[in-house]
Amino acid sequence: MPLSFCIVDDDGSARRMLQHIIEDSGLGEVTGTAECGQDGVRLILEERPDIVLMDLLMPDQDGIETINSLQAQGCRSKFVMISQIENSDMVGRAYRSGIEFFIRKPINKIEVESVLHKVNERYAINRYLDEIKLSLGKLEGLQFGLAPAAVNKRSVKEIIQPILMNMGMISEAGSRDIILMMELTAAREDNRTLPPLKELYEMAAATYKTSPSEAAKEVKAIEQRLRRALSAGLINLASIGLTDYGNPKFEHYAPLYFDFEEVRLKMREIELGRESGKVKVNLKKFLQVLHLELLEGLGR
Repeated sequence: MPLSFCIVDDDGSARRMLQHIIEDSGLGEVTGTAECGQDGVRLILEERPDIVLMDLLMPDQDGIETINSLQAQGCRSKFVMISQIENSDMVGRAYRSGIEFFIRKPINKIEVESVLHKVNERYAINRYLDEIKLSLGKLEGLQFGLAPAAVNKRSVKEIIQPILMNMGMISEAGSRDIILMMELTAAREDNRTLPPLKELYEMAAATYKTSPSEAAKEVKAIEQRLRRALSAGLINLASIGLTDYGNPKFEHYAPLYFDFEEVRLKMREIELGRESGKVKVNLKKFLQVLHLELLEGLGR
């Protein structure tokens, strides 16, 4: 089944060119186009495309605001940003909003095809893995004479540990805090929503039985341990990507858990032998993605 695309760009010629490239190259079907952010939101929520090509700069609202609005309304599409701007702060903001890749203007047919082939491959792999998980769950249930819903569920620790191991951060002290916070979140009545970071830290600090006077210090210590753990994970993934850009661990974890622009900057530092030791990590994004994977692993 071909993938569906929507294009949101205030440049009519760019929309037509992108549509021709997608359809002439057999990448998928363009089910709709829009020339501004607000029209794009309405179109995408109605069409529910697999992939959205979104212009960064538009007259009514920029592409990042549009993506944030869509995600807040439950949109699950994959996003590719189109822009002629190469400002590192803006690019970082775009990756933090959850885009998969950038396409730079002026539009180049070869670049568009290359980027969209990668997006298509990643989408197909994720869909295939979801189907395998579903099939395995049903087979386990049949093997033991159980309905799929009655298959033994893994614990929070059993779900989270392999993820942290794959990112090379399980040996960091902050990994213990991460597992604890996910266990505490899963035990909450409203476990589908991740609490604010400060509340998470306070919940974890309370379990360490610190005195009220030491609680604030423990909250800060938890945040520092988390930053060190995430920094180790980002550096490890950057090293993997530098050696093998197609490595499955790098392809899955680097853009999903971290701001990919920061991963690329670290790769460049390592490549040039200019290790600064400085790493910017987005704690909120990391924990939100981990929480979503946890919910999926718990079948919630």
